[in-house]
Amino acid sequence: MGTSVSVHVVATNRKARHNFEILDTIEAGLVLTGTEVKSLRNGGCSLTDGYAVIRDGEATLRNVHIAAYKQGSIRNVEPLRDRRLLLHRSEILRLAGKINERGLTVVPLRVYFKNGRAKLELGLAKGKKTYDKRRKLREDDEKRRTDEATKRYGRGLSA
Repeated sequence: MGTSVSVHVVATNRKARHNFEILDTIEAGLVLTGTEVKSLRNGGCSLTDGYAVIRDGEATLRNVHIAAYKQGSIRNVEPLRDRRLLLHRSEILRLAGKINERGLTVVPLRVYFKNGRAKLELGLAKGKKTYDKRRKLREDDEKRRTDEATKRYGRGLSA
C-alpha cells in the first residue's frame, strides 16, 4: 500500500503569479531554527518580496519574513535573515544555469509542512510586462462574465 503524505500549507505568494510567469517549480527544504518552525506553525510568514540566489554552490532564500515567535525570548532570530535552502547539487546547478543564461529569477511560491518538515515551493520565473498583466486581468474578467452568462442561461433566466 502507498504511504500517506500530509501537507499543511502555511503561506502562499499570490503576488508572484501576478508579477511573474512561472516556468518551472522545485521543492526545497528550509534550514530553520526552532523558534522559526514554531512561528511558521502559527502562520507567521510572508513571501511577498522574497527571492532565492545561488552563490558558491549554495542556494539561499532572501527577504522572506518569518515573524518572531512570541514565547521565544532570546532564542528568536532576525525575521528577515537569509536562510539556506536544501537542494540537490544537480538542482542547484540546473537553476544557476537557467538564471545566468536566460535572465530568470527564482521566487518562493508557498511554504508548507510535508510530513512534519518545512518545505518551500520555488518557481523559476520570468517577469511579466505591465501590458501582459492587464491582458491577463481582461481575459479573466471576460471568462468570469461568460461563465456567469452560461450559468444564467442554463437556469432559463434572460440576460
